[in-house]
This record gives sequence, C-alpha cells and structure tokens, in this order.
Amino acid sequence: MRYWLFKSEPSVWGWTDQVAKGDDGEEWDGVRNYQARNFMRDMALGDLGFFYHSQTEKAVVGIVQVCATAHPDSSTDDPRWECVDIKAVRPLVSAVTLDIIKADPQLAEMVLVRNSRLSVQPVSDDEWRAVCALGETKP
Repeated sequence: MRYWLFKSEPSVWGWTDQVAKGDDGEEWDGVRNYQARNFMRDMALGDLGFFYHSQTEKAVVGIVQVCATAHPDSSTDDPRWECVDIKAVRPLVSAVTLDIIKADPQLAEMVLVRNSRLSVQPVSDDEWRAVCALGETKP
C-alpha cells in the first residue's frame, strides 16, 4: 500500500462534499499537472491518502481511499488527463495544519513542505504515521 495527499479548496470541494459521496466516492478530476497525473497513474485500489483543505485552512482534515484506479478524466475531452476515484474513510480527530507540519522536523522533507502547489503528491510511510499521530488518528 502507498500513501498520498489530495489537495482541494474547501469552497470548491471540501471534506463534507467527499463524505457525502459515500462508498461510491468521486472522481478526483480537473487535475492539469503532469506530475500529479502521473502520481494518480501510480495509485492502486486501496491506497490511502490525506484529504487536505488548501487556501485558507491549509490543513489535513481526513483520510480517503482510492476506490477506482486511473481512468479518463470526465471533466475534459483531452485524452492526456486521467484521474482516480476516492472515497472518504474517516476524519482526523484533530486537523493538522501546514504550520504544524512545517514545525515538525520529521516532516521537513514532505512534498507538501517542499512543493506546496502540487495538488496530488506522495506521502512516505513515516510521514503518514507522523501526520496521523499529530492528528490523533489511527494510521
């Protein structure tokens, strides 16, 4: 199993929207960055990810699971773009803000810290456990 982070502006698509989709999940569509698309191509069924509210909140707020592997993005006719489907698994007990992540030395190399603009990114096993611990949530 691999771990990921999915960023979304809560005013566009937030944690409550994701939860409302239930076990069917939702396409993580609209990604127009080749590196982020390639990460989605690497995802497998059952992989877990952090759901991150960007912009004003800047915090990991929940855990999601990949429920459909890479397929054409239905929001475009351009065949270059693919996406995965994700479903909500559980919220973090305590949201983990970007400031908290940046202040933790064991998370200094996290992609979120080094490349904050990337909307889909990998998370290492150690980073996964650390963020879950900060969020008081079972990994």
